[in-house]
Amino acid sequence: MSSLRPFFPTASLAATAAAALLLLTPASQSRAQAQAAQATQAPAQTANPAPAPASRSQTTVAVTSPEQRGITSRAIDKVKQVAKSAGDIFSRVPCLPPKGGSKAMGSLPHVAAKLVAGKPVVIVAFGSSSTAGYGASSPDFNYPNRLATQLRRHYPTADITVVNAGVGGEDAPEMMKRLQTQVIDVHPDMVIWQVGTNAVLRNLDPGDTAKLVEDGISRIQAAGGADIVLVDPQYSPAVNQRAESAGKMIKLLGKVAELRKVGIFPRFEVMRDWHENQSIPVESFVIADGLHMNDWGYACFAQLLGDDIIRSVGQIKLGVNVPADVRTYRPM
Repeated sequence: MSSLRPFFPTASLAATAAAALLLLTPASQSRAQAQAAQATQAPAQTANPAPAPASRSQTTVAVTSPEQRGITSRAIDKVKQVAKSAGDIFSRVPCLPPKGGSKAMGSLPHVAAKLVAGKPVVIVAFGSSSTAGYGASSPDFNYPNRLATQLRRHYPTADITVVNAGVGGEDAPEMMKRLQTQVIDVHPDMVIWQVGTNAVLRNLDPGDTAKLVEDGISRIQAAGGADIVLVDPQYSPAVNQRAESAGKMIKLLGKVAELRKVGIFPRFEVMRDWHENQSIPVESFVIADGLHMNDWGYACFAQLLGDDIIRSVGQIKLGVNVPADVRTYRPM
């Protein structure tokens, strides 16, 4: 497998990109800055504390020296280099669906109809650190941003918003506390709910998690009928160490999806296929902590998920009415 070269941006390059984002991003995007800093796994920076707010009679004028402009220019160049590397990421390791084909995914009628009609589309990516993007070299490379880029490229005239509502370390109990404010109140057309991994790592009862997820789905459906896709735990060394619990979690989430007639993206089986059938080393899609995905892992996950959405839109255009509880990539 010498031709399959994993893509790992160097720590210095990722750190430079994060620094560039801190220089260039407005204060209103501080959350993205924090994610970029986290992705480099560098200690918090305290060298540039926020200035004290000016009084009403003061006017603050930003003065940029030639030296500062040179630093900023070099930082922009580094960001562009990272973006270019990410852009050709699949030329290093191809992103392919599981071998042996896949079942057709059930339609996503709400989001597909909006895209067909040219109406604004709002997608909420709800979950934990896999959604927040821990392990990515830049916030641009987490899966919600990758998904947004793919959909906007495919539908260039569409108004598409993908909201990242991922909070590291959470699972169903914590997510339920913010379901109303960060999901339902946003009035999404589609909710992608990544859940279950932290419950497995904490030895929580998979049945309790499934009950909470089912309740959450019921609330989302009652609030407006957004399309929902569940994302189960990832295939990774840390999760595989708790194989029995992970297996129960995956099975129960599948049953919840079937019962509530929502979609499911079987991330565990997709990632296992990468390794066992496509012979991609685990190190090519999981970072050194043995748990979180890297840039390539997030990119391929987003690509396959985006392909499902695009396929569903095509079905709506052709007038094909596919039951929403038919899953894609799910081994039978």
